Amino acid sequence: MPAGSPARTLEQRAREALDAVLDPELDEPITDLGFVRSVEAGPDGGLTVHLRLPTSFCAPNFAYLMASDAKDVLAALPDAGPVTVLLDDHHDSDLINRGLAADAGYRGTFGAEAEESLEELRLVFRRKAHAAAMERALTALLRQDPALAEEKLHTVVVGDLPDTAATRALLRRREALGLGTALSAPVLVGDDGRPFPPDETPLRLRFARAVRVSIDGNAHFCRGLLRTRYPESAADQSPRAADPRSGTLPKEKAS
Repeated sequence: MPAGSPARTLEQRAREALDAVLDPELDEPITDLGFVRSVEAGPDGGLTVHLRLPTSFCAPNFAYLMASDAKDVLAALPDAGPVTVLLDDHHDSDLINRGLAADAGYRGTFGAEAEESLEELRLVFRRKAHAAAMERALTALLRQDPALAEEKLHTVVVGDLPDTAATRALLRRREALGLGTALSAPVLVGDDGRPFPPDETPLRLRFARAVRVSIDGNAHFCRGLLRTRYPESAADQSPRAADPRSGTLPKEKAS
């Protein structure tokens, strides 16, 4: 921090910490989406955070995951006191808020309804986020290099990608899945990091594009629903890139 600059308040640092919490389905920070309704620090260093979602019937497992992750990143702040995260206006708000307050965990909160663990759920969406990031990076490369044929994308390695937001996002998604990020690593790979057969390249790119379009479409739709439900949330939303194929991305944090 530069000399003479004011120290950041606990509330400011709490908001910055929440930048790392992603909506698992939309693969964007909850702060960018406008899901953080308020952050309040008490005199004892305690933090109270209210979250809001686009509808009252958003999937409970997604809602719990975001609320739980929010509590975890806030509790990790060095000088934070007790942390309370409250999900507002959701049909399972009472259940989720009780579970968070008791540190009951996902299965302890939902009991028999918790068909899969949080880590299993995270893995599903990390794979989708990787597919979308892979498509963004490769599509941007195709647009940048007209001489590169789609059928040759199986030859592209990480070192061939330009240093752009799309490339950096892809590398983060690969790291999250434990995939290699060496310059010689093939870019077009499956969930296990293995490259696809060359003759499947166009098909695999189209599949990844479908995943990316679905994520982008859902993000746009959910942002609109949130603004309809909470008009004041528009001021809290960060704008998304107009064309995800350009290689530019929505503002991204440490995710």
